[in-house]
Amino acid sequence: MSDLDLLTQSLARNVKRWRNERGFTLDTLAARAGVSRGMLIQIEQARTNPSIGTVVKIGDALGVSVTTLLDYEQGPKVRIVPADQAVRLWHTDAGSYSRLLVGTEAPGPLEMWEWRLMPGEGSASDPHPAGTVELAHVTEGELTLTVDGADHVVPAGASVTFEANAPHRYGNTGTAPVEFVLTVSVPPVR
Repeated sequence: MSDLDLLTQSLARNVKRWRNERGFTLDTLAARAGVSRGMLIQIEQARTNPSIGTVVKIGDALGVSVTTLLDYEQGPKVRIVPADQAVRLWHTDAGSYSRLLVGTEAPGPLEMWEWRLMPGEGSASDPHPAGTVELAHVTEGELTLTVDGADHVVPAGASVTFEANAPHRYGNTGTAPVEFVLTVSVPPVR
C-alpha cells in the first residue's frame, strides 16, 4: 500500500471518528467546514484525496489538528516523528513547500510546520477559527507575512506571532529562498 493510500484511509477513518465523537451529522460538519456533504462522503469512504485546504477546514471544524486527521493510529504519550515521515502537503514546481513536522491536541490542535518559499512565491490561508494563534521563526531569507491586507516583513532570525482568524498569506518578495518554522494553535471545539 502506498503512503498516499495510507493517508487516504487514515483521513477517512479519522474524519468519521472525530465527526461521530463530536456528535456532528454530515450536514453539520459540511456547514461548519464550508465543504460539501458529497466531498465529506467521498473522504469518509476513502474515495478522494482532498486538497490540504479542505483538510485544514475539516480539522478546524472538528477542532483537531491536520496531524490527528492523518495519523495512522493513536500513539503513546511520546511520539517521535522521523524526518522521513514528516508529511509534505504543499509544493510548487519551483521548489516551495510546506511539511507538517508534528502535531498534537493540547487542549486544541497544535501543529508545527516547516516552510520553504522560493523567490516570488507565496501561499494564502483562509481565516482560522477565532482564538487561533500562529507563531513563526524565520531561519533563512525574509518572510513577507500579510495579515488582513497588511504586510509585515520578518527577517532571518526574527519571530512573529499573530491572530490567524483573518485572511493571511506567507510570501517571498525577495531574491533568495525563505525558510521558516510555523506553529499553529487552534482552540478546542466548544
